[in-house]
Amino acid sequence: MKILTHHIYEYQKGLRNLVMHTLPACLQVQVTGKLDRYGIDFHIHGGGKDKIIVFFGSPASVAVVRHLIRGRKFCELTPEEDFVLGSMLGYDIGKQCERYLKKLTPLAVFPEQKGTGTSG
Repeated sequence: MKILTHHIYEYQKGLRNLVMHTLPACLQVQVTGKLDRYGIDFHIHGGGKDKIIVFFGSPASVAVVRHLIRGRKFCELTPEEDFVLGSMLGYDIGKQCERYLKKLTPLAVFPEQKGTGTSG
């Protein structure tokens, strides 16, 4: 719960627009109560047997998460949906691009050298 409290602090200070936090399912009532008290929008996503994943943040960000996930497992997201979600969570954009390309074409090998692309 200490990390959750820190994430709430970061959201309130404007450091994050969206937070993804995994925790034991037995804490769901406590977490949702806390977020409700602070007036923070959230979405609960199943995280397995005994875990939940809580997304919270700006209402617009949480609405996008709800639309992207729609009750599916993360592995069922399209490469584009995965890219958007990771970007919204503040993940490194360069690494998100690499992840996207790998998901898009799993067998492709991407050159590390500059100037190996083609002009369009």
